[in-house]
Amino acid sequence: MPTLMLLRHAKSDWSDPTLADFDRPLNRRGRRAAPLIGRYLRKQDLLPDLVLCSAARRAQQTWELASTKLRSEVPVKLLRSLYLAPPSRLLAAVQRQPDEVERLMLVGHNPGMENLAAQLSGGGRAELRARMQEKFPTATLAVFGFTAKTWAAVASGGGDLQRFVVARDLE
Repeated sequence: MPTLMLLRHAKSDWSDPTLADFDRPLNRRGRRAAPLIGRYLRKQDLLPDLVLCSAARRAQQTWELASTKLRSEVPVKLLRSLYLAPPSRLLAAVQRQPDEVERLMLVGHNPGMENLAAQLSGGGRAELRARMQEKFPTATLAVFGFTAKTWAAVASGGGDLQRFVVARDLE
């Protein structure tokens, strides 16, 4: 059963108005939050087989800091196409992945991540779904399982929301 993990980048720094949005780094809170997600992934045995990460600086830093807690190397593809991508583009990226990848993670941005999560969610615990629909903050991880046998078959409404984890709740 394919497992998809959606990780919204951690809190970014807006202090330098001369930086392009793509180049904004994480702020102090973001640099604290990202490793919490990595530690959670390790403790819950949720190591991804592949990470597709937005090439934006804040997304890269989120994954880099989270991955320091995994104690294992995970292949990462940096994709400029995931920067501020709409849900349709994110889903297309998921559907193109090889079936050997059982656990796939996307690291990206809102509103695309939140909208994709809502689009995929067809089942799961009601309280998790309600919490996810209320807000999808920075440094948040949503984990979906699918009955689909291939990534190409993953579709709207086909995901079972298994976990919804906000980094600030892990502190």
